[in-house]
Amino acid sequence: MKAIILSLLLLFGLSTHAIAKDALSVTPESVWNMVQQDADEILFVDVRDPVEIMFIGFTDAVDINIPFRTVKRTELNEDKAVFAMPLNPDFANEVEAALKAKGLDKDALVVTMCRSGSARGKPSADYLLSQGFTNVKYVDHGFQGDTIEEGKNKGFRLMNGWQNSGLPWSPKMNPSKISTTK
Repeated sequence: MKAIILSLLLLFGLSTHAIAKDALSVTPESVWNMVQQDADEILFVDVRDPVEIMFIGFTDAVDINIPFRTVKRTELNEDKAVFAMPLNPDFANEVEAALKAKGLDKDALVVTMCRSGSARGKPSADYLLSQGFTNVKYVDHGFQGDTIEEGKNKGFRLMNGWQNSGLPWSPKMNPSKISTTK
């Protein structure tokens, strides 16, 4: 049966990558509902660099900030004209420690959230799955959402994502939830 489904997907030009993305993504509203109903059963992790949070905003709905990648200001990625953002080598261990602090294990639901959902949200979820975590999702469109493609607001992140969904957030971070390592 699986072979038939994969054949049909290939026939219609769909990839298994699109299916995996859909399988891992969850809407901001769904995460908010999970946090309201089952906060003790999930770990909601903001995976952005703390400096990014300082400038963009934060939601206290997350349990903790554990950066998946951090800005390395001493190393420039000249091709993209941005600073390098190497992987946090302690990411999986820090997530596991946060789970243990809540009395949970690697089988509990972990939801990650970055700025847009694609650059660190999905990759952090995939990474955790590769490290033995069994139930991982990421917030579709992340905290800030997608950019407007045309019109007077072109380039601004004013659609979808946590910040644009009417969910609680603040321009100020909660220092008790922010990573101060690295």
